[in-house]
Amino acid sequence: LAKKYNIEIVEHEMSEKEREEESERESMMAVNEFALAHFEKNLTETNDGKDIGLSYLNERGISQAMIKRFHLGYSLEQRDALYKDATSHGYNEKFLISTGLCIKNDNNQVYDRYKGRVIFPIFGISGKAIAFGGRTLSQRKDIAKYVNSPESIIYHKSSVLYGLYQAKQAIVKHDKCILVEGYMDVISLYQAGFKNAV
Repeated sequence: LAKKYNIEIVEHEMSEKEREEESERESMMAVNEFALAHFEKNLTETNDGKDIGLSYLNERGISQAMIKRFHLGYSLEQRDALYKDATSHGYNEKFLISTGLCIKNDNNQVYDRYKGRVIFPIFGISGKAIAFGGRTLSQRKDIAKYVNSPESIIYHKSSVLYGLYQAKQAIVKHDKCILVEGYMDVISLYQAGFKNAV
């Protein structure tokens, strides 16, 4: 096609460092996709997911269609449920930690960042899960209400808006974007027909 329109394509051969970075990015994206499926399955196929996570979403009036559209999930109230599931499927601990899905403490123990939380996946503009937010349903005051993925080579908080992937067509159509505060605000507005909310 480029030849047909006399456009010169300049080939760029990746350096070893660039190849390593690209491989790391791909590995992090792959582990996030695994985690996305893991959390979604927990929400709909485990007793805790249904009794705790799904009940919360139902109480908040979130429809099944919105749960699917935003790929909402649940992280079991276990120290390392995701870690064990991911490593048993061949995913590398390094990428579970570098994405922020898991945390390694000073005693070299690895545990899940989001245990016992409803999961809100954050998608890049291409539709790939690049990060997660987790909301606790615990009433304890010493636990943060929300926990989010840390910055990484695939997730830069300052350049991502939650819900942008789902809203992009409506934003173009209306030539307008509604900016709101939280995950549930975005989902509630989308459900109410305001699909250009982020």
